[in-house]
Amino acid sequence: MTSTSPAQPAEKHVAPQADHGDPARTLIGRIAEGRAWLFLAGLIICFEIWSRFAFGATFVLNPFNLQSIAIFAIAPLLLATGQTFVIISGGIDLSLGFIMGLAAVVAAHATNLAGAAIPLPLAMLAGILAAVIVASLPGVINGLLISRLRVPPFIGTLGMFGVARGVAFLLAGGTTVPVQNSWFALLGNGKFHGVPYLVMIAAVFVIAMHYLLGQTRFGQHNYAIGANVQAARRAGIDIRGHILRLYVLSAMCAGLGGALYAARFTAGAAQAGEPLLLDSVAAVVIGGASLFGGSGTILGTVAGALVIAVIQYGLVFVNVEPFWQFIAVGVVIIISVLIDQAQRRFSGGRQDE
Repeated sequence: MTSTSPAQPAEKHVAPQADHGDPARTLIGRIAEGRAWLFLAGLIICFEIWSRFAFGATFVLNPFNLQSIAIFAIAPLLLATGQTFVIISGGIDLSLGFIMGLAAVVAAHATNLAGAAIPLPLAMLAGILAAVIVASLPGVINGLLISRLRVPPFIGTLGMFGVARGVAFLLAGGTTVPVQNSWFALLGNGKFHGVPYLVMIAAVFVIAMHYLLGQTRFGQHNYAIGANVQAARRAGIDIRGHILRLYVLSAMCAGLGGALYAARFTAGAAQAGEPLLLDSVAAVVIGGASLFGGSGTILGTVAGALVIAVIQYGLVFVNVEPFWQFIAVGVVIIISVLIDQAQRRFSGGRQDE
């Protein structure tokens, strides 16, 4: 008989100990996680001091300033909310700006047409719903191109950028489309106890998206795909289906942004979101998301959008040429990316060579 060797004792698995002893690594990690809020606090302090010395007036304690900053932040924040999901997954959506413009035009047309047949409040809701539904169609196409045909997200969404732009201008006839609906105008410019309706809607929406990303299976799958797509596939995650739903969600966020833009200005414009696309990406990056995928939060994106809004409004408030805002936002983006790179270097994360 063949002798068998005695069974070897099972090797005990010991989990690696977390490195709590490296002060530099701990400090970098904390700065990286909260960098958007640090940027925001620093900007507010700078503008407050500047305003006190230059005009003898407060910047941050002025209710009008706070309302204006919040209004400034809404449109880029809605785009950035969808962009956050996409960037966490390791992709990017360059079509959001003109999807928003398309939605604004559709909202204006649909509200006017519905207003001739149904009560104005219902016509307003019909216009918003039509904008979100129409905006989801480019999202479906983006998702199919990227998930089924394996078109790189940069190229696929860049192509949809042009398609949505052309369709929006065709529907608008090359001009803005005025909205003839008093309820729509009230939604865009009314207030409840001093709080604009648009801010309340955006707040509820952001809370819902925060829950979706942080507390649901969809959100956890999104992080898993962005961190390691091959591991996510081996874990049984439906990668193609998830990416399709992801780009539809992103487009619907832009659709809501377009509808609220039409409400604020009581008109739909094809170019409504054109200057906001880069702001949406900037808000996500400033908010702590990594362009490598796998990290980011909705609350961080909120802080990033507020940083951009404070820069834009604050420079106007202190009577500085508005062109400086591009420089300021660019510097904040570069600093944010450098912090992210430093965090990855200290934690041994993936780097581009």
